[in-house]
Amino acid sequence: MRSRAEVRRVRLHEWAEIRDLRMAAVSDPDASLAFLTTLEQERERDDAAWRDRAAGAALGEDAAQFVAVDGDAWVGSVSVLLRTSGDRDHLGRAVDAPRADVVGVFIVPAARGAGLLDRLIDAAGAWAAENGADALTLDVHRDNARARAVYRRIGFVPTGVEFTSAIGPEIEMRKPLGRTR
Repeated sequence: MRSRAEVRRVRLHEWAEIRDLRMAAVSDPDASLAFLTTLEQERERDDAAWRDRAAGAALGEDAAQFVAVDGDAWVGSVSVLLRTSGDRDHLGRAVDAPRADVVGVFIVPAARGAGLLDRLIDAAGAWAAENGADALTLDVHRDNARARAVYRRIGFVPTGVEFTSAIGPEIEMRKPLGRTR
């Protein structure tokens, strides 16, 4: 069954909702292979840090966060970070060519399987394409077969790049975007 949740970019004043959804994400045992931070690390952030994160996600020119909101409940999120040659990515790796990295992917368990990830990735991809990206890239833990299968279903393919991060062995995946210009 397709979700009727609204998919949109976060708004500046929604820092508490961003915080609460992140806490849910890093607390979810099924998502433990996906996040580079722990619940304890996220709890250490003060309100000012969450306000800064909201500002960047809502207004940033090189980052955007998209959420799925069903009534009053936040049920999913995807962030996309634009990288230019010479940058360092979220793992500290050198960026050789411009790219748009998808990070922070989370759908609450009760909303999984309803098409929200497709819609969130579409929103992130449209924003990235509007800002000059020709593809989305993401990293997925090698042992997270469920996530790898879902990403393949929505058009991501392994690039052949494999590496070890703080969460273990990861695989880079890429999804080409249609150009909007």
